[in-house]
Amino acid sequence: MTPVTSSLDGFLTHKAAADWHQALARLFSRSSTAEFPEHLTRFLRQITDIQSILISTYKGRARPLMIRDDYASDLREHAIGRYLGKAYLLDPFFTAIQRGADQGVYSLRELAPDRFHESEYYQYYYRALDLSDEVGILARVDANVVMMVSLGFREECAPLTRRSLHALRSVAPVLQVMLTEFWHWQAGLFQSHTDTQAPIELAFASFGEGLLTPREQEIVHLLLAGHSTKSAARELGISDGTVKVHRKNLYQRLDISTQSQLFRLFLDHVALVSRRQPGGPAAPA
Repeated sequence: MTPVTSSLDGFLTHKAAADWHQALARLFSRSSTAEFPEHLTRFLRQITDIQSILISTYKGRARPLMIRDDYASDLREHAIGRYLGKAYLLDPFFTAIQRGADQGVYSLRELAPDRFHESEYYQYYYRALDLSDEVGILARVDANVVMMVSLGFREECAPLTRRSLHALRSVAPVLQVMLTEFWHWQAGLFQSHTDTQAPIELAFASFGEGLLTPREQEIVHLLLAGHSTKSAARELGISDGTVKVHRKNLYQRLDISTQSQLFRLFLDHVALVSRRQPGGPAAPA
């Protein structure tokens, strides 16, 4: 059996390994500086062919805090503004974090519901950013805060490969330590922004109130997030037929006939709730 030290010697004496460790050292040296997100972006671009990067933090079910992105200003306003203001509770990564995911590397395809790519939310957010896939590097940076580095892949560019995903997972433990260091350095600057309840959270709780039953409200949430009838039934522990009956009833109660209308009705409700909040916009979103 070949000694472990022998294989390590071979790896560590290779020039590529020396260059790699120098790059890691430079990144470590900036983990407690304002320049860390920019240098992290450059570092990750050396690992895989990504088209966009977004760094954000999640605290409970509060509105996410965006720390850095490299989107053009028109896309930032058009899509990321939508995400923060109206739709983040439908995001598969947000859902995974709520269910306990706090460390690791996950692809969108691993987390998304079975009909997600046919959902209105996918068209509303991912298509608006021209993304076909996404990878999230998650790090638990505080007792109740998870930081995510989101890597976006466009359909017309090189797709995410298993090799790239494996490389990201290999380096993730080191990145998680650095993300934690960065958060502790700057937490005081951003922490207050994560403590307020966003309008979309209130909207999710009140959508259909007075018209829908609690079970119908649950089904609305699952349908909007991209679950099929079968997937929603599994989530709720009921039969497919029962979900179909609830869906038919809630469509009748809301006077709609398609999921696209359901999504638009929900966004209109979010805009209404937002305008009712202190400091909310005076005009419709």
